Amino acid sequence: MYVANTIRFILLQNRQGKTRLAKYYIPLEESEKHKVEYEFLLLKMEFSNLSTQVSEEFSPRVTFRTHKVIYRRYAGLFFSLCVDITDNELAYLESIHLFVEILDHFFSNVCELDLVFNFHKAIIERMGELEKQD
Repeated sequence: MYVANTIRFILLQNRQGKTRLAKYYIPLEESEKHKVEYEFLLLKMEFSNLSTQVSEEFSPRVTFRTHKVIYRRYAGLFFSLCVDITDNELAYLESIHLFVEILDHFFSNVCELDLVFNFHKAIIERMGELEKQD
């Protein structure tokens, strides 16, 4: 039986561990979401420690519970995807990069503050483009 690749959730966190964007594709209680985000903070601290010892590009993944986290750091933000342990890491790294490129397109060199204060602008702009097509 074939099981499709699944993203369990996406987290964008800054260097201090503050979650700037979160999207969950599995049902979780609010308390469980906070617990997951805290565990990601601990993982991020491990990312930082490892990256000071070895090149940051050496391993774009870590094990998280029974899944794996594919991550990439852009400037001060960690883009992390929690996926099934058997999923293709390179496909997810490409997805993260594409997402960052799309954000850059909408915000002209996206930064953390754009995600915090202006994320709705990207949605509104896209809706305007779609309305013009009708």
